[in-house]
Amino acid sequence: MSALALMLVSCNNNINVEKDGKTIIGEDPMAKLEDRQLSQEFKDYWFNGTAEISSYELSQARYGEMREGTAVMIFVTEPFDKKDQIKADQTKKTNRPVLKLNATRDFNTGIYPYSIMSSTFLPLDKKDNAIKIATSIQEWCGHTYMQLNQDGNQYDVMLHSYFQSEGNTAFEVDNVITENQLAAQLRLDPKEMPVGEIQMIPSTEYLRLKHVETKPYDAVAKLSETTDGYLYSVKFTELGRTIAFKTEKEFPYRILSWMDRYKDGAAPMVSTGTLQKTIKTPYWKQNANKDAVRRDSLGL
Repeated sequence: MSALALMLVSCNNNINVEKDGKTIIGEDPMAKLEDRQLSQEFKDYWFNGTAEISSYELSQARYGEMREGTAVMIFVTEPFDKKDQIKADQTKKTNRPVLKLNATRDFNTGIYPYSIMSSTFLPLDKKDNAIKIATSIQEWCGHTYMQLNQDGNQYDVMLHSYFQSEGNTAFEVDNVITENQLAAQLRLDPKEMPVGEIQMIPSTEYLRLKHVETKPYDAVAKLSETTDGYLYSVKFTELGRTIAFKTEKEFPYRILSWMDRYKDGAAPMVSTGTLQKTIKTPYWKQNANKDAVRRDSLGL
């Protein structure tokens, strides 16, 4: 590297950036981000080799009727490969610590079932938006897969769908806060959530179920303190949709419930999730038949 290039790196927060197989000098988007300050309490709870698993009683609006089912939130910390944007198998200085949320919903619509899962990776080193979001929906008509990967000031979006009108597409949207990251971000500290007029990308679950254009939408976010927790709500003004999460009052700020109100069929309907049970365990080690009894502790 020339002396001029070295000077640019040191003075302008520029770095070597690989793009399309070429190495160029580009600005490091993380240089402008504020560091997250994680408390020792947070580290002791989240970096102890276990995951937190919570089961929820689910009431899901679909096709103008309410469906009963189950939902699960699995929170776990892991190293994230910055380049490949996937869980890191090897220790590297460039890895980023993330709080990953795997969120599932299972319910039936008449004779056939729905199974929804999203994985959201929220960085813990910087006050940054989700690095990656991946969502799949399976039901007897077919399945869809959607993925958002953060790339500087934008998200690269990939969509595969059995609907011809959606097909297999790739496009870009602005990098703004995402609805998918809210549940994970609330776990850090509800009092630090953004409030007021903001732009937000709706959840991938909502985008796919309602076939809404993927883009940032104008929204108004509010945080209220209750006697037993915090209530964080977001109203998407253009969509006529309101979501809300209720958390515990103290750390670790478990998600006690959530709601999602929007028009489904002829009238607005409200989907809800209500916390049933929570366990902390290294579930990835518990895959033997004898471990199936552990599902009882989650009411599953």
